[in-house]
Amino acid sequence: MHKENICASEALKKLQDGNQRYLSAETSTGNISSVLRKKTTDEGQAPYAIVITCSDSRVIPESIFMAGIGEIFVIRVAGNVMDNHQLGSVEYAADHLGTKLVVVLGHSHCGAVGAAMAGGAEGYIKYLTDEILRAIGDEKDELKACCLNVQQSVSIIKEKLHLAEDVKVCGAMYYIDSGKVEFLD
Repeated sequence: MHKENICASEALKKLQDGNQRYLSAETSTGNISSVLRKKTTDEGQAPYAIVITCSDSRVIPESIFMAGIGEIFVIRVAGNVMDNHQLGSVEYAADHLGTKLVVVLGHSHCGAVGAAMAGGAEGYIKYLTDEILRAIGDEKDELKACCLNVQQSVSIIKEKLHLAEDVKVCGAMYYIDSGKVEFLD
């Protein structure tokens, strides 16, 4: 199965502490050493948190939480929407890697949420915007819409996955202008 991992509350504290360091940092301090690369190659990974977030190039979870190799299992998709692929990734990390904390990390100024609010999306983008519209309804405030979108993804994870009782699922918002993460749950 998997190695024993830290509990959800310890993982949340690590994310919060990492974000506090990030707020005043000029460079990331996550461990990316050759020693750690070899260790995770030989022993496998045991990430302490699963982070589902947007593909936006301004949102870099490993930096935002000052994490290094093997610490965070990151799942990225525009608009941090949930479908079977993302759900399967969450389930894999929780069940096979023993990760106890799942965070859906939305962000301010999300282009996918903005596109959904603007309407008229075509092609494959419409799959994303339709999912976001189901979450936000007729909300006109972009930040509130981003929060509603996060809450929808959290609800989908809780509803569709049968995670162990010690796995916590929560939402969070990353403010790209300040770098601050606000945990919603």
